[in-house]
Amino acid sequence: MTDAGGTSLTLKAHPGTGTTLGALPLDGGVNFAVASTVADEVTVCLFDADGTETRAQLEHYDAGVWHGFVPDVMPGQAYGYRVSGPFDPAGGLRCNPNKLLLDPYARAISGTVTYNEALLGHDPADPSRPGTADSAPFMPRSHVVDAADYDWEGDAPLLLPYANTVLYEAHVKGFTMRHPDIPLELRGSYAGLAHDAATGYLRDLGITAVELLPVHHYVPEGGLLDRGLTNYWGYNTIGYFAPHHAYSSAAGRIPGAQVAEFRDMVKALHRAGIEVILDVVYNHTAEGNQNGPTLCFRGLDNGMYYRLDHDDASHYYDTTGTGNSLNAGNPYTLRMVMDSLRYWLTEMHVDGFRFDLAATLARGDGSFDQFSSFFELIAQDPVVSSAKLIAEPWDVGQMDSYDLGKFPAQWREWNGKYRDSMRDFWRSKDVGVAEFATRFSGSSDLYGAARRRPTASVNLITVHDGFTLSDLVSYDGKHNEANGEDNRDGADDNRSWNCGAEGPTGDAEIIALRGRQSRALLSTLLLSFGMPMLLGGDELGRTQGGNNNAYCQDNEISWLDWAAADGELRDFVKRLLELRRAHPVFRRQRYLTGADANELGWYCTEGTAVSDEQWADETMHAIAVYLDGTDAPDDAEDGTPLLDDDFLILVNAWWEPATFTIPEVREATQTWFIELDSYDPAVSAARVFPKHTGDQVVARPRSLSVLRAPRAEQDQSE
Repeated sequence: MTDAGGTSLTLKAHPGTGTTLGALPLDGGVNFAVASTVADEVTVCLFDADGTETRAQLEHYDAGVWHGFVPDVMPGQAYGYRVSGPFDPAGGLRCNPNKLLLDPYARAISGTVTYNEALLGHDPADPSRPGTADSAPFMPRSHVVDAADYDWEGDAPLLLPYANTVLYEAHVKGFTMRHPDIPLELRGSYAGLAHDAATGYLRDLGITAVELLPVHHYVPEGGLLDRGLTNYWGYNTIGYFAPHHAYSSAAGRIPGAQVAEFRDMVKALHRAGIEVILDVVYNHTAEGNQNGPTLCFRGLDNGMYYRLDHDDASHYYDTTGTGNSLNAGNPYTLRMVMDSLRYWLTEMHVDGFRFDLAATLARGDGSFDQFSSFFELIAQDPVVSSAKLIAEPWDVGQMDSYDLGKFPAQWREWNGKYRDSMRDFWRSKDVGVAEFATRFSGSSDLYGAARRRPTASVNLITVHDGFTLSDLVSYDGKHNEANGEDNRDGADDNRSWNCGAEGPTGDAEIIALRGRQSRALLSTLLLSFGMPMLLGGDELGRTQGGNNNAYCQDNEISWLDWAAADGELRDFVKRLLELRRAHPVFRRQRYLTGADANELGWYCTEGTAVSDEQWADETMHAIAVYLDGTDAPDDAEDGTPLLDDDFLILVNAWWEPATFTIPEVREATQTWFIELDSYDPAVSAARVFPKHTGDQVVARPRSLSVLRAPRAEQDQSE
């Protein structure tokens, strides 16, 4: 039997179970379960390859979940839901059976959205009335996936210590799309990132964890498509359990193939000793504001999934700047988030998460709460609490939107103060050596009082959102004309410096200065205490042509240009990471207080300890930091102290040379070698021999120099 539109109405759903949400393959069929506390009726819609729709009503409702077992359904089946119920936007209710809905728990999604008025839940002419057009022809499809027989080949979490972690923020497509050693058919895909050319590069560079821009299934905004652009970064999620289908090398050919291909990528990265961190967007969805499309959550249970305006429930309470915010105070929504996190950890084997606009998740009643339900669930969950958890500790438009340093102890945080201070310091702004020292030594002002470790600070200079490192030293202002918004989008406060010319130049002196600035910033980043994060391509001199908001540029603006890579800069970064990895003094796991603070000494150019007056002098731009090699007890497996070399780091952010006198920090007979000089990598390649206490060393303009006193020679002198 079919209706007038060719839709079959004959399938019968048996009771099934509501315990496991989503589409669960069982013997003889599939159990479908979806949460909605306001629906009057929920129907599962099955689609053939030609688009024919077959419906089965889920007649059983238990504790907010509609469920039913549909016989003879197989993995790979395309499906969606239709929900009948109240449509009352003023009351926050937006059920409409004319709208096909994605399954919030879909393990795979294929296709994308074709934007038109049929996707609106309301009547375009009267928002108080439901729209009557069928949205199914313009919607993606959820797919049943059975991945139980996947062979992980013994893969297990790497569980690398935070102190040994070096993050590399990358985009699956952008990192691989132009790589000459990755086969054309694999570029831009999970399989491309799994290729030996990609994993080998990251391993050899010294990376221990890739932080991937969103790979949850997302759809581009209609306004971007109208301008011939797309959502390249992926911060427009619509499927929290589904790997984005377009990153599969089999996209468009084999529905659901992205699941196995993603797993293959994780295995390959793990074999290379590299963890996988996912950038996740649990703060908002692709449905936008009240004028946005009805794709999933809005049509299931609008007030359950979203935070509504207290004064007008037809509008959303938006702390994300995207039109909506997930309702992290609702138990069903919290369950979805927690189920999603556990799924990616246990069934997809990722190692952790970076939470976009994480402060939004802590707003149970509107204000940021360190003891919110979300944080409590994380802390109590034995699986999720053991993963790497990284917060972007801010959101949009609230009195307490900037919550840096306020997250629970097990969390790590993107440190925006580190970024801003180090950018200013190296362009010779008057931030003072006290601010430099605080950020370099792990930002104890933010994390120390709560007894958190230096690794609570994820140190960063550049990330996807903003200038690349090359553009940071090449542009005074943003150049986002390609985005089609008359250069109005993107941040204006970039703390950048073009070194004397805006953009590309043939001036050799400016080019050399930009290189020195880049190396000084990278040296600071990779030697600071905390957990460093490198923006993918910064080590290659990647440019976006001054675009500091390339979220919509799925093209050569954003993709890494391997053919134009700066090999010397890459080698310099590799040496820095080798230095960090070889010496635990750069990977401290605790703040030094009391008598231990002497093991981290700060000296002025004269070789004497920095005075209180100098600490307060914001015009001081040169300082030396001493690292005592006997202080690395947390790195010893048996608890005994590890002995490392001593280091003296000479920092000169001024535009003229600074002459440092080597202080007496341990023994007057210590012998110091110049290990690295950001001013000139060629000098860094050979250790200049030798220097001793009282000798002078010239730190050239805007440079960071590393001096090392080998432990073996110290032991002999003692």
